[in-house]
Amino acid sequence: MSPANAPLIETSDLVKRFGRTAALDGLDLSVAEGEVHGFLGPNAAGKSTTIRVLLGLIRATSGTARVFGLDPWAQPIATLRDIAYVPGDVSLWPNLTGGEAIDLLTSLRGGAEPKRRAELIDEFDFDPRKKARTYSKGNRQKVALIAAFARPARLYILDEPSAGLDPVMESVFRRQIDRARAEGSTVLLSSHILSEVEQLCDRVTIIRAGVAVESGSLADLRHLSRTSFRTTGIGDTGILSTVDGVHDARVVGDVVEFEADADAIPSVLTSLARNGVTGLTVAPASLESLFLRHYSEVK
Repeated sequence: MSPANAPLIETSDLVKRFGRTAALDGLDLSVAEGEVHGFLGPNAAGKSTTIRVLLGLIRATSGTARVFGLDPWAQPIATLRDIAYVPGDVSLWPNLTGGEAIDLLTSLRGGAEPKRRAELIDEFDFDPRKKARTYSKGNRQKVALIAAFARPARLYILDEPSAGLDPVMESVFRRQIDRARAEGSTVLLSSHILSEVEQLCDRVTIIRAGVAVESGSLADLRHLSRTSFRTTGIGDTGILSTVDGVHDARVVGDVVEFEADADAIPSVLTSLARNGVTGLTVAPASLESLFLRHYSEVK
């Protein structure tokens, strides 16, 4: 068991090398108990490698990884009994039915709660009687999600869990995350769907080239992003040239669009008011703009 107030997941200076390639290069990650934590990064950033280390599937080259205060490589049984894991690409036993696959997976953690299992099958609009070989990617994903949520877990580790789901099923998935949070569970959610992360997560870590480049609450991170402006009535971008912190000003018909750093917003609004702006739309900083800003700087 982890000490009181200790992070449920914690890595320190975590390194994992495959030959000469460093998949993780000193990753620091901290996930508090009871939070939904977003884990973001482009392909090959090291997200899946991190998850494999946390699950005890691979051994770190150096540094430390702790789940519930335990080393998942040295104590896999003690850690895995309280973890529900959903990968982004689910493979099933082709000759088992979906229901049999769900029961097999949940048996590894003590078995499903029958009522909850039935509710999840209904909510995900899933037919458990068909053989797994007949399932689409979305239906294979439903098997893993139903198995994960059919018995409460202390920790859910979800790696692109809603891949292959349609928008209706994505909303069902989000309700299950809300329920897990309400039950006091912890969720580590790796997802490329930024709107999903923004809606669900309490805190976010952005990883690049095996290193965490930002970590904090969405409110903490938004100050690092730019606010988008769309204006009519000012005619051209000339009046903005004297305002520090304005970026990417462009004219589209009779509309001027640009972005501004957070500390430049008062000066921008003053300049627009003085120059006869007749229309103004402001889009607040989003997780997507923060994410794209980080990775647009990487060549």
